[in-house]
Amino acid sequence: MPDEYMFRSAIELVGMVRSGEASARELVDASLASIGRLNGELNAFVTLCEERAIAEAEAVSANDERPLAGVPIAIKDLTALTEGVRTTLGSAAMADFVPAIDSAMVRRLRDAGAIVVGKTNTPELGILPVTEPDLFGPARNPWNTGRTTGGSSGGSAAAVAAGMVPVAHANDGGGSIRIPASCCGLVGLKPARGRVSIAPHLTEVMGGITIDGCVSRTVADTALMLDVIAGYETGDPYWAPPPSAPFIEAAGREPGRLRIAFATAAPGGIPVHEHCVAGVRETAEALDSLGHEVEEAAPAWDDDGYIDNFLTIWIAGTAQQVKEIEQLSGKPAKPGNFEALTLEMAATGSSYSAVEYLTALDYLRLLSRRIVALWDSYDVLLTPTMAQPPLEIGALRQAEGEPAITMLHNAVDFVPFTPLFNATGQPAVSLPVSMSPQGLPIGVQLVGPPAGEELLLSLSAQLEQAMPWSDRRPQAAIVP
Repeated sequence: MPDEYMFRSAIELVGMVRSGEASARELVDASLASIGRLNGELNAFVTLCEERAIAEAEAVSANDERPLAGVPIAIKDLTALTEGVRTTLGSAAMADFVPAIDSAMVRRLRDAGAIVVGKTNTPELGILPVTEPDLFGPARNPWNTGRTTGGSSGGSAAAVAAGMVPVAHANDGGGSIRIPASCCGLVGLKPARGRVSIAPHLTEVMGGITIDGCVSRTVADTALMLDVIAGYETGDPYWAPPPSAPFIEAAGREPGRLRIAFATAAPGGIPVHEHCVAGVRETAEALDSLGHEVEEAAPAWDDDGYIDNFLTIWIAGTAQQVKEIEQLSGKPAKPGNFEALTLEMAATGSSYSAVEYLTALDYLRLLSRRIVALWDSYDVLLTPTMAQPPLEIGALRQAEGEPAITMLHNAVDFVPFTPLFNATGQPAVSLPVSMSPQGLPIGVQLVGPPAGEELLLSLSAQLEQAMPWSDRRPQAAIVP
């Protein structure tokens, strides 16, 4: 039934197109119908490109052998440029910007046969781990519309969780794939540094901590997407070694017996909610029953400077983005063009010296040496993805009289586990292993060795079999 198409995996949909069970046009029509029914409530999409999507779908034939032929997808409205479709970065300053080219990652997706149906909601410049931009308003969690989708890929996560598209682009500079995946009950893999290029318009963002990926309902779809978007582009400052085989094969093979450490206490002693702790312990028990060697251990992450130095990089990177947007749009950094938080970060970041920035970056590089040393003794680390279940919309906002930048420090208490592995560059995945008693998704994070996506995909697929999640549906997505 067309109402069910967007709850099929991307791999299934490709098979349906090739077998003639459904046409690419029928899949795009089903996606657009779901968006039309749900987006008014969830605010996942901020821009649609129906006519182009329909035209591209009609050009897909049943004998199309491309790996994503006919699959409707969404692109996060942040750094990924989309030719002829506006790219706003969640900012009023960019509200009318229409790029003339696709980013390399978008080009790879379209060349693989994926059909972009629209752009998804994101916080301004991807700053916060919640999706509540002034320009478009908050994206709402399909599991509870009063709760956050997470951020900054919150629109993409809401779109996949609600069955608007089977898979969506996302990216991650401090957890922005893993956090919304956890909030919305999805698989969210942050690839290793250098695995996916941000060419041609960017070289590195915030010291190389950002990376593109996707959110999906299944491990196999995530692996397929990574096969499509991974790869070096001319002049990239980082590149990861190629996998031993396609990532989709890794998702189909046994991981072998692994040494797995698990930790439930957060860096810096930040409190962790009992439901997030329970998700880790439940997963640790499942891994033990699968024959892995599981024991409690944590990296050397209790470091007083971790948060301050990471925020220095984050704030300086935001200041750089604002300067670039001023040049591109001709709109100055002032209220009405940018949000208060962005302006405060831009002012603070512009006051940093080059020495202060480089000192913070070097601090994180040295910290990374200590963190990655854990993988001398273990293959994988298991942690909560977040310190809290999905928060109420608006929960991170500053109190009356506080500066807007207070929201950044509020965010640290929500998501202390994810940014560390942007600093180290290791691959990390959030898996939707459990649900809270209140019916909210609870994710756990698995962190692999450097360039170790194959191992993470194999282990994640094994857990997917042991702790199935892909058939869960939020109330908002159920057709009356």
